[in-house]
Amino acid sequence: MSDICYFTHEGVRDFSKSKSIAWIGIIPESKAYSGDERSRESPAPAEAQMQAGAEGGGRVSRCCWKCSVTQLKKIFWGVAVVLGVCSSWSGSTQLAKLTFKKFDAPFTLTWFATNWNFLFFPLYYLGHVFKSAEKQSPKQRYRECCRFFGDNGLTLKVFFTKAAPFGVLWTLTNYLYLHAIKKINTTDVSVLFCCNKAFVFLLSWIVLRDRFMGVRIVAAIFAIAGIVMMTYADGFHSHSVIGIALVVGSASMSALYKVLFKLLLGSAKFGEAALFLSVLAVFNVLFVTCIPVILYFTKVEYWSSFAVVPWGNLCGFSILLLTFNILLNFGIAITYPTLISLGIVLSVPVNAVVDHYTSEIVFNSVRVIAIVIIGLGFLLLLLPEEWDVWVIKLLTRLKVRKKEEIPEGNGDIASGLPNKSRRTRPSMSSFAH
Repeated sequence: MSDICYFTHEGVRDFSKSKSIAWIGIIPESKAYSGDERSRESPAPAEAQMQAGAEGGGRVSRCCWKCSVTQLKKIFWGVAVVLGVCSSWSGSTQLAKLTFKKFDAPFTLTWFATNWNFLFFPLYYLGHVFKSAEKQSPKQRYRECCRFFGDNGLTLKVFFTKAAPFGVLWTLTNYLYLHAIKKINTTDVSVLFCCNKAFVFLLSWIVLRDRFMGVRIVAAIFAIAGIVMMTYADGFHSHSVIGIALVVGSASMSALYKVLFKLLLGSAKFGEAALFLSVLAVFNVLFVTCIPVILYFTKVEYWSSFAVVPWGNLCGFSILLLTFNILLNFGIAITYPTLISLGIVLSVPVNAVVDHYTSEIVFNSVRVIAIVIIGLGFLLLLLPEEWDVWVIKLLTRLKVRKKEEIPEGNGDIASGLPNKSRRTRPSMSSFAH
């Protein structure tokens, strides 16, 4: 915003220096004036300059005010989205931990929560009806969003080649995450899952040939070091090692999902993303339903009766996870993506506070350092690609301002010396006389 206002002020200054432009802007084209009328009714060039400067300054101030109000709204909505992401992610994690005390079935919980993804496209269409000026029928909107899958739309071939692999990755990501919650505390699970952003960078660098950035390599090293330190914090016990391996596997599946999506499908608009997530729910119902049934009859995930199932916890977890995915995928429409990512990091201290009062977690120095290192690596990955250029520009501006301030100060001192000598000379001549 400061750059916009700076160049606008310069434009106003150039405009006020040109007399011809000022006169053209004041004299209307529809009426001709004589010399006397021009002298009486039209303002002088100096007044024209003042009026032009005042009008330009008013436009600049209005423009800056609009920009500032827009950014303030984005920041306000960003804070709201950050709080929503943090509360929904940490809330779903804690509720899953609570659910497993009565219902020890992580894959069934994954299957149940994934079915709720079917609501993505209907919720998007409701938003389209309320906000869009050109309203379309559900069928028209569906056909338009289906172009994301290709010219032929969502065919069986496209469903099995472009949607089914992502359905498998989605299920694995959530199942490994929930299964890890059974093994280790939620603080370690949430902080280790933050490593998925480092894995995304490494896979994008290798597979997608993205730009190499030294700071992101450092962030990836921080993530790996944090994983090792987190494993060491509990003394390399088999129970904790299995839990950490499950979280790292979940983060890896999440990273693979994101990189493959960009490689095979590219970028998606809001409607296309909503339709894609709803299609994942259809895949889950058609092809994953058999797995919870098999696990039930083999008594791997068994419960005595449906009356024992805590349906409130299951529905609450599903709603929180759905809210988290909605904010994560569609929050960029009202705020900055970096603010949304901060909500995931803030869920770590929230889970730590809850674990401190509800479990027997020990926050030794190794665990705290590991949490800090992984969090720092995550924050480094949020830096934009041109962050080094921005820093160089900022340092250059600061140097230029310092150089401008020094000559001004020297000029004032130098200009003050002759004035002082002029004042002292007459006094000396008066004494001489």
